[in-house]
This record gives sequence, structure tokens and C-alpha cells, in this order.
Amino acid sequence: MKPKIFIDGEHGTTGLQIRALLADRADLEIISVPAERRKEASARAEFLNAADVAILCLPDDAARESVSLISNGTTRVIDASTAHRVADGWEYGFAEMDREQPARIAAAMRVANPGCWPQGPIATLRPLIAAGLLPGDYPVTVNGISGYSGGGRPMIEDYEARGDEAPEFLLYGLTLKHKHLPELRRYAGLSGDPIMQPAVGNFAQGMITVVPLQLGALPRVPKGAELHATLADHFSAIEGGVVEVAPYEVVERVPDLQPEACNGTNRMKLHVFANDDRAQALLVAVYDNLGKGASGAAVQNLDLMLAGRR
Repeated sequence: MKPKIFIDGEHGTTGLQIRALLADRADLEIISVPAERRKEASARAEFLNAADVAILCLPDDAARESVSLISNGTTRVIDASTAHRVADGWEYGFAEMDREQPARIAAAMRVANPGCWPQGPIATLRPLIAAGLLPGDYPVTVNGISGYSGGGRPMIEDYEARGDEAPEFLLYGLTLKHKHLPELRRYAGLSGDPIMQPAVGNFAQGMITVVPLQLGALPRVPKGAELHATLADHFSAIEGGVVEVAPYEVVERVPDLQPEACNGTNRMKLHVFANDDRAQALLVAVYDNLGKGASGAAVQNLDLMLAGRR
């Protein structure tokens, strides 16, 4: 019997992407509330409880409400909102975070899909902190740029309506209270909040995150090649992982290092750049904010959960 998948919020940006990724999956049955029943208060609860896996593509409060409507002990949940990313009883859905993480996701009843912005910094920082190359109290700064689809339907509509007048580069999060800080702090292994300086560019999707490192104040200063080898060892050990570590190079620029390089995929590509004489390094992650940063990660988590069900 095919597992039943219900996408709660299937008409939003992430929901539409997940529907597209699952459209040709003959091994799944996608169930949807019929158009004529969408205004019925009971219809949503009915379909949530009929699903083997419910994928929530909703604002935070609506996602919490959906979880409260599940009255059985069988419906498993993937929540793409921010609501449950640091909540007790929820597994964090970044499969490459640890060697054991795919198995944890496979066994979980509740999985919180990661946010797009934290995944790159978590991918580059967590293995280095775990290996002792960086301390947990390191003062982290995260810079980056994302396509405007990261802002959801309102920003997409605004950018597309403004056409050539849309800003090429738009800083935001200037109150230093970015909503992804709690998950970034927890899953990177940091003891304090980093500074996040996100920006939106005038392109639809794709992103780059950059973590600059001033290494000179550390008791033992790691070389760039050591940072790279630690990341490469970590991600090569993740069976079925989609995170790739680019070869270590000392170069002025990389022509194909641009935010749209992984678009249309669930891949993430990491780079380490360093100047050992100056004891400085850059940790760079490139991925699709709608792929590994959202819908791609949700489908990856779904497949792990279904594999664990067998």
C-alpha cells in the first residue's frame, strides 16, 4: 500500500516546489483537500489524520495548529516552518549534520525542516567545533545573499512587479534578531548568538553563505588545509549525503562560485579559502534556497522517514 502524503499549505512557495518534486513519484499517494471542501474546518484535520506523512508548509502559528489537529499516533510530520526547529521532541532535518542524523530522521515521528540560512553555516561550523578546531564560544559572523524567493510569495510578487526597478542588493535583518538564530546557535554548537547579515539579490533563487574566521587569537591556529580536511572527512562519511566539499585551492577567485550554481538540485557545495600567513579563512556554502534550503530537504527527509518505515 502506497504511503499517503498530505502537503498542508501546498499552494505556497515551498508547497508548490514539493508538489513538483513529488509529481512523478509512483511510489506515493499525494492526498489533497478537494477545492469544494477547503473552507470546511474539519477537512484539514481529516486529511492530516489520514496521512502517513504530513508536510507542513505554513506560517508558524498555522503549523502549530496543524500539529494540534493530529489526534492519532501514526501520522508523521515534516514541518517546514520555524515553529519547531528547536522544540523538544522534534528531530532536526539536516541529514548531513552528523553521521547518526539520517537514522534519527528515519526513526522520528516529528521532523523540523531546517531553514535555508542556517544550513550553510551549520555545515561549515559544526564539524570544526566538534573536532576542536574552533571553540564553541567563537564569535561567529555570517554573511550571505539569497534569491528573492526566500522571502516567500509577498517578496516574489514585489520583485517581479518592480521589474528593472527592483533592488539588486537588499540588506535586511538589521535589528540583529534574525528568526533563524536559535537553530543556528544550537546546531552549529555555539554557546552565543552569531551576527547574521543576510541580503537578498535580484535573482529568483539560490544562495551563498560566508563565515569569515579570524584565527590568530586561538590558542592553536589551524591551517586552511586542516579546516578543509576536517570538513571533507565529515561529509564523506555521511552515507547518501548530498553535501560536497570542493577541492582546497589557494586562489583569488573561482568563476563558477555564484549563488545560482546549485539551483534546481538538492546539493550543497562547500569551499574553504584561507590565508595561513594572515591566520584568516572563509567558509563558503552554495545551495538552492528552495532546494536544500527548503523543498529539496523536505523530500530528502521524507525519503529517509519512509525508508525507516519499511
